[in-house]
Amino acid sequence: MVNPPICDFAAYDFWLKPYGLLRVAGQLRGQADFVLFDFLDRRHPSLGQAGRLDSDRWGRGRFRSERVAKPACLNAIPRYFQRFGVPRDRFAAFLGGGGGFDFVLIQTMMSYWYPGVREVIEDVRRACPGARIVLGGNYVTICSAHAEGLGTDLCVVGTDLDPLWRFLEAEPNAGQVGLWEMYDRPAVGALKLSDGCPFHCTYCSVPRVYRRFRPRSLEQSLAELELLVSLGVRDVAFYDDALLFDADAILTPFLEEVVRRRILVHFHTPNALNARFIQADLARLMVRAGFQTFYLGFESHSPQWQQGTGGKVHSDELAQAVRHLVAAGANPSAITAYQIVGHPNSDLQELEASMRFVHGLGIRGMLADFSPIPGTPDGDACRRWVDLDEPLMHNKTAFPILRLGFDEVNRLKDLQRQLNRTV
Repeated sequence: MVNPPICDFAAYDFWLKPYGLLRVAGQLRGQADFVLFDFLDRRHPSLGQAGRLDSDRWGRGRFRSERVAKPACLNAIPRYFQRFGVPRDRFAAFLGGGGGFDFVLIQTMMSYWYPGVREVIEDVRRACPGARIVLGGNYVTICSAHAEGLGTDLCVVGTDLDPLWRFLEAEPNAGQVGLWEMYDRPAVGALKLSDGCPFHCTYCSVPRVYRRFRPRSLEQSLAELELLVSLGVRDVAFYDDALLFDADAILTPFLEEVVRRRILVHFHTPNALNARFIQADLARLMVRAGFQTFYLGFESHSPQWQQGTGGKVHSDELAQAVRHLVAAGANPSAITAYQIVGHPNSDLQELEASMRFVHGLGIRGMLADFSPIPGTPDGDACRRWVDLDEPLMHNKTAFPILRLGFDEVNRLKDLQRQLNRTV
């Protein structure tokens, strides 16, 4: 199992774990001998004690990085291009000492991170020419033709794993949880209570990756959490795209069991919560169960923009959610509202007014750079500015600069930092 390095202008360990890869391997627990090389493990054994990087109080931190050549198509972006993760020579040494592999499973995430995937494939082909390479994940699903051009043996598109099980000639056990024991004393873990999202926001790729919203069983979710805690994990990030949807049937019973079993853990929500569903009772239960950071999807204060992108959440709903969380005991400085910068309809977005509205609620704001994802309405609208057939042009640092200009993006981000200093 390999979680590749990142090649990008910027990257930060915001509770990043190869969750899909671990879940796939977990379904084959006891049927195969697995080893994991996670380039994004900041505590990777190959780094030694001196090479491990510090984390903040919640387990986040910077990656080891080195400057690399910028792809020609990104030359207009006045930023350094870097490779983030464990050095390449450590992977070569790992492959040389592994005694060969029958299969290599590689997880992919952002489509524009494919140079790191290509690097892994090259190194595996060189060291283990007989190994059969499988790619899966978001990049493969969104850019399947491009991914197939990297020269692997199988690309698993979407969430249908039947082609993988046939390829491996394996019988999966869907009741198993992720293979988290591959990490040596992990400090951070991830968890999903459901797959997919019932909403269809015009800028989001989730409907392309997951065809429908589907909850996991309560027993399986609790078993995975208890495995994480038994391994030493104290910070758990929810990877759900709609964590609060149908909370009475999914999240609430889970959190009630966490409280009843006295499971002591810190929960985090980097994938953004839908503020519409945060009511007083749920807010109190979340705080009681151990939620420490609350990231809310807001995107814009403009009613016209909100309605045009799917109407997921409105300004009054965000304000009400903040009131409920603070009344339940959440620290306002731990509540953050995401807002998109660089959206193709930026003229309607009223971004600066949105930033000031969020600040007026007494919480932090965070500008989320827009990535033009092909196959989404808003992504396809960006073909007038970029060639979406080249995944590097989906880069979320690059597109806002191409859309708004380098100086304007910097001005907005400087303003956000200034506003956050007074929260």
